[in-house]
Amino acid sequence: MTKPASTQEQELGQLRQDIDQIDQQIQSLINQRAACAQRVAEVKQVHQGSEDAVFYRPEREAQVLRRVMERNQGPLDDEEMARLFRELMSACLAHEQPMRIAFLGPQGTFTQAAALKHFGHSVISAPLGSIDEVFREVEAKSAHYGVVPIENSSEGMINHTLDSFRHSSLVISGEVEMRIHQNLLLKYGTDLSQVERIYSHSQSLAQCRSWLDNHMPHAERFAVSSNAEAARRVANQAGEDVGKVAAIAGIMAAELYELEVGHANIEDQPDNTTRFLIIGHSTVPASGQDKTSLLVLARNKPGALYHILEPFHRHGVSMTSIESRPSGHGAWGYVFYIDFEGHHSDAKVQQVLKDLDQDSVEVRLLGSYPQAVL
Repeated sequence: MTKPASTQEQELGQLRQDIDQIDQQIQSLINQRAACAQRVAEVKQVHQGSEDAVFYRPEREAQVLRRVMERNQGPLDDEEMARLFRELMSACLAHEQPMRIAFLGPQGTFTQAAALKHFGHSVISAPLGSIDEVFREVEAKSAHYGVVPIENSSEGMINHTLDSFRHSSLVISGEVEMRIHQNLLLKYGTDLSQVERIYSHSQSLAQCRSWLDNHMPHAERFAVSSNAEAARRVANQAGEDVGKVAAIAGIMAAELYELEVGHANIEDQPDNTTRFLIIGHSTVPASGQDKTSLLVLARNKPGALYHILEPFHRHGVSMTSIESRPSGHGAWGYVFYIDFEGHHSDAKVQQVLKDLDQDSVEVRLLGSYPQAVL
């Protein structure tokens, strides 16, 4: 039986008053938190000096977000609650020290989405044209941190990023994992059957290969520097290009360049995920759930790979990935990039590092950092 309108309005009116009171409490608590964060900044400046004070602590933020998810009782799910706290911490940190974050641009790339997912929307994001430029911007301290892609679950490692570590002193301070949904983007009013060319990053074209073969076999595919660049080209089409081009990119690019989603989620693998790295200057203390990345230049001798892998097995350290790249020093010399669970300060990890150092030309710690929380 439907309640009378007057009764319904009374109940809704009371609930709205409750919400208003809760909002007031939330707002008061947020400002209390911000004031506390400001006092933290003042203490750091007194004891560390204004120039050397470290405001962003990756391990601390990871611990806070994990606790948020552990104590959450709903009805909001754990990740949604953690995202709200992520933005709250981002705003409080910006009140202490606005951070400039370099990322592989232009605006609208998945890398920008990863940067905002990790740091929140209160940072100053700086798009750059290449992975090399991101490394240089951070090395020059023109940006506090940089965000670069490192691997995709269906297409493998990003070799350009791996090679950049070979010649850089930067270290890894965090990681971000993002489910990647690719979309076919068109200028509003475009007839899909008239599309002759499709632009996207080479990785995205590869991730959508089967869909394109089945649905757009007549269209040529052109690789460009980024998905956002592909979207920009479609948005700025003119002359004979009008109505004949499309892009593959994410929703962020569609919104930024005001394009229509002709087909959504066209990636061949529904669990398509890309991992991004946060690069900076400072080493990160242990957070309790960490990952470590190494660069190992092996000796050119029989069984070289075995001698790299064996210490991990012997000391019970779980390796998560290994990738080889030419060393650039003589034919058939290789550098191995290794990710494994644990922090470099862990006793068993120390043993692995010691054994590797004795049997390799070079072992370089690229960083220990919190495992991705969101």
